[in-house]
Amino acid sequence: MRQPNILFIYSDQHRYDCLGSSGHSLLKTPHLDKLAAEGVRFTNAYTPIPMCVPARCSLLTGQWPTQHGTIFNYDAETWKPLPQNLPTFSQTLREAGYNLGHVGRWHVDPDRTPLDFGFHDYIPEPRYSEWRQQKGLSSAPESNGFFGEIDPYINPQQSRLAWSATQALKLLEKYSTGKPFLLRWQFVEPHLPCRVPEPYATMYKPGDIGPWPGFHDDLKGKPLIQKQQRHTWGIEDWTWQEWAPIVSRYLGEITLMDAQIGRVLQGLDDLGIRDNTLVISTSDHGDMCGSHGMIDKQYVMYDDVVRVPLILSWPQKLPRGKTCDAFISNAIDIPSTFCDAAGIQPPGTFSGQSILPLSSGKFTRGREDIFATWHGNQFGLYSQRMVRDKRWKYVWNATAEDELYDLESDPAELHNLAADPTFNNEIERMRKRLVYWMEHTSDPLLNPWIRYQLE
Repeated sequence: MRQPNILFIYSDQHRYDCLGSSGHSLLKTPHLDKLAAEGVRFTNAYTPIPMCVPARCSLLTGQWPTQHGTIFNYDAETWKPLPQNLPTFSQTLREAGYNLGHVGRWHVDPDRTPLDFGFHDYIPEPRYSEWRQQKGLSSAPESNGFFGEIDPYINPQQSRLAWSATQALKLLEKYSTGKPFLLRWQFVEPHLPCRVPEPYATMYKPGDIGPWPGFHDDLKGKPLIQKQQRHTWGIEDWTWQEWAPIVSRYLGEITLMDAQIGRVLQGLDDLGIRDNTLVISTSDHGDMCGSHGMIDKQYVMYDDVVRVPLILSWPQKLPRGKTCDAFISNAIDIPSTFCDAAGIQPPGTFSGQSILPLSSGKFTRGREDIFATWHGNQFGLYSQRMVRDKRWKYVWNATAEDELYDLESDPAELHNLAADPTFNNEIERMRKRLVYWMEHTSDPLLNPWIRYQLE
């Protein structure tokens, strides 16, 4: 059988709980829900790091951030690019005969483009602004800063999402009759600020939107930096009435995103290539978007930012309508999954495992726990390591209080149990797992002083 095509859809700051199929009571995502109904939805997928550039670098290399070394965005004080000679899934698939295209956001390296990493075609996101200007459309308003607003100058068909979907469809048509292809379609949305056209901007009424489960958090017994994050953003006294319009636009952006995903999926059908195309949809990380009274993704390891949506669909190979609760590290495992689908050996530097056996039911057990890392960025350096299993989440904060959450009784992560001696055994167990993982991933933070502290 011919090697499969791969369509990889990668959104930005899309919360795991913001899908209709995930149980959101208001949100309409019919096309992603249909994709899940036709494939496998993973309920415990996690990012290796809730930060844009490092997560994308992990996705390219199949390595944890401490392995590939890019642990910050460009604007941090100690940013460094990926090593030039590090194997990537893109170069690996190119050498195996695949056509590779990249549409939309890159956000991996300011000096190197996808073309430097093995892609044949690259349609960059900034071309949308040029297109918009050529059409005589005014730029989106920015009077509300990071909190977003209605974009009154465009209709949905003129949005950046619709433009990028059109570019993706053009490459699909170009590739449909040739060699097998991988198309990476990546966009900024629903990353705040959400500047959304009607009718999506007001599709969800603020008064109908209830608070996130983690919203009512007094941060008692938690690291001071969480209160500082609220203060730095000027949101420490916000009520839900102030958050609800921002969440409303965020949800509207997701429904607009879903509509454009539907266009591209329909394009696969129209070209007659859907049956032999593996579709993977996920996100780099989530967004606080008011949960715990915070915004963005800085200095926290709540599920709001580390847990992500993940759907796989491949009509010829995978079952329909299945959910899987195995722990997945999306950016670590997806590169190995690409190689597995293509029938090629992944580079020895890849640290992940293919998701396809779990998706097909060949394996029923995956990881026993999952990890994530954080190093700071927006307001300076700050080291965190997270381990989570089915019940417990432990966050080791190198320069602040540790965090321990019982996710069975406290799924919103409101009550930090780390200082309660009742749970010392759990903390000891989780710390041992962290030491093992830090050794396995060559974490440079595991120096003799840190090891002594953890052990």
